[in-house]
Amino acid sequence: MKLLKKHLVPIIVLLIFETVAVTLWLTKNNLFYLFNFSYIGLSLSLGILLYTKNYRHARRVVQLLVGLYMLVYLGLICRENMQIEGFWYYLFTGVFEAATIHYAVAKIFGPLIFGRGWCGYACWTAMVLDFLPYKTPVRPRKKLGWIRYVTFAASLIFVSALFLARVGAIERIMFWAFLIGNAAYYGIGIALAFLFKDNRAFCKYVCPITVFLKPMSYFSLFRIRCNKDKCVSCGKCKRVCPMDVDVTDNSRKRKNGTECILCMECVKNCPKDAL
Repeated sequence: MKLLKKHLVPIIVLLIFETVAVTLWLTKNNLFYLFNFSYIGLSLSLGILLYTKNYRHARRVVQLLVGLYMLVYLGLICRENMQIEGFWYYLFTGVFEAATIHYAVAKIFGPLIFGRGWCGYACWTAMVLDFLPYKTPVRPRKKLGWIRYVTFAASLIFVSALFLARVGAIERIMFWAFLIGNAAYYGIGIALAFLFKDNRAFCKYVCPITVFLKPMSYFSLFRIRCNKDKCVSCGKCKRVCPMDVDVTDNSRKRKNGTECILCMECVKNCPKDAL
């Protein structure tokens, strides 16, 4: 019983993803979805299990397993645009496949359960940015969050223009948009990281996906909570948080609350185990 309780979270995560995998496999009559979501669920469960074993690189293992799978296998080999442009493309064609399913599960309805866990464990852009040296912000957060809405609108306008102009070979354009878009994300993300001395500057100011993630994450079931009886207000959790979240405030309106990526740095660094 004690062993089951200890491994309850990875088991729950695996069951959630297996439920999605089997449901999509049966409803879409496509074995790929069984493999896809089972693989992601197993990767996440493995990472959580490694975390419970105090393995310091647990989250990085998941980032590489899921991020490289999404980028290399789905993106480069299967030629699926898993960026936001791919979502608009499938949405406009009325097809519930690939990017639309991915966004529905990971970035629209998923955040109701896991918040912005996608950003912490599965994003292939953040996977690279987290290798940079500025893991903890050294400067105050800038008021540049409006940029994400510009990039969000730009992606929508780009795909809309292709459909309105009745451009041919849109699928090929989507693949090239995936390649160029990823290169741009990496370039901008690395530049911003060094400019602001913050690995997650791109996530905070530019990433268009957060327009979906932030409002849904407000209602997230999985959240970092603070035991006020143990907390000594040392401020260490705020200093180590890569997203500047005030985890000592348990309300849903806490500062940068919808930005938490469940990286668990605050939990690992709390001297009183208050989180």
